[in-house]
Amino acid sequence: MKPIPDHAVNRLRLWRKSVSTRPFLARGGSVPRCDACQLRHDWCACDWRPALKAKAGFCLMMYDSEPMKPSNTGRLIADVLPDTTWAFLWSRTEPHPELLALLADPAWQPYVVFPACEKEPTRLTSVVTPAPGKKPLFILLDGTWPEARKMFNKSPYLDGFPVLAIKPDALSTYGMRVAHSDEHLCTAEVAACVLEVAGELQAGQALQLWFNLFSSRYMAGRVSRAPGEDETPLLQGLEAIKGQAAALD
Repeated sequence: MKPIPDHAVNRLRLWRKSVSTRPFLARGGSVPRCDACQLRHDWCACDWRPALKAKAGFCLMMYDSEPMKPSNTGRLIADVLPDTTWAFLWSRTEPHPELLALLADPAWQPYVVFPACEKEPTRLTSVVTPAPGKKPLFILLDGTWPEARKMFNKSPYLDGFPVLAIKPDALSTYGMRVAHSDEHLCTAEVAACVLEVAGELQAGQALQLWFNLFSSRYMAGRVSRAPGEDETPLLQGLEAIKGQAAALD
């Protein structure tokens, strides 16, 4: 059994399970899975999981059941950037005190990441330019698109922050859920785009590759299809990034 990475999303998932009053029945939840990567045991991808460091941080605001879903991709961000990813369950009226403390921390410049079409054009930006001495903290609203829109519109403690609008060059490759717009990416894809905008190119590439591997194997598991030879570039890319990161430690 592979060790479960000790990061914010996994800790939140364990806590959420501990307070549940009934079993959580997610789509695909009956499949025996690796507890660490949430893929089928025989297609575990843990050996290729990259763990890097970056100046940018991520604050995941997760809708109630999101940490429990094996298809959740916010967890992949924490896999890649375990030291600078935080995760909280969303609440409109009672946000977690640690969330509010993080948003108020003078070391960080928060950006709410959301599509340009949604709200308040004056808050929108397409560039990441934190004030001197600050690092960018990207707030991602992790849930279905109706849930994410609800979190965006009903979180007054986010109203003072700039909104970073991501316009992807390619449509989403995520087939596990149906988005309301072709331009709507899943959480991990958005984070990979954001890292590129912030100049964190290696971390962005690592997250995109890790997401692609997870998505490929997750989808293959749904139809009992073995991973194909098309994985080879993904595995080679992840191995190269892991080697580069190890050389820097």
